[in-house]
Amino acid sequence: MTASAPFRRADIVAHARQWIGTPYHHQASTLGAGVDCIGLVRGVWRTLYGQEPERLPGYGRDWSEATGRETLLEAAKRHFIENDLRSARAGDVLVFRYRAGTVAKHAGILATRSDEDRGRNPPGDASVFTFIHAMEGAPVTEAALSGWWQRRIAGVFQFPGIID
Repeated sequence: MTASAPFRRADIVAHARQWIGTPYHHQASTLGAGVDCIGLVRGVWRTLYGQEPERLPGYGRDWSEATGRETLLEAAKRHFIENDLRSARAGDVLVFRYRAGTVAKHAGILATRSDEDRGRNPPGDASVFTFIHAMEGAPVTEAALSGWWQRRIAGVFQFPGIID
């Protein structure tokens, strides 16, 4: 099912949550069958816009490390609206670096803990946030945006066409 623009943040989070439990599979993006972190973002994009944002070349687990090129951040800047962490809201895409000085190579979608948490804390208060992501060795999950993850955020991006 493809949504129609404009989009609500709650709809993006709901689409991302449909992927929870999908097994990890490198380079995949098939709901219920297999997905990696980029595949999760691509899958939500397809639900919203009906097609891939761009054709992806095959990529290895060590992609970008040899060249140092910020491939993931460059792609995010081509298709999303760049934001900053203080302004981040549910439905935004987060891009992470696993270690300082390395290329960004992980992504997830920011979410709230639950509908009841909305409005009880100011926007940008990361303590009320979780994020939905796929990591090797585990199915898609919704995890706390802990300090460990917050320190590794390399970019925050909004899907185009958001109305709230």
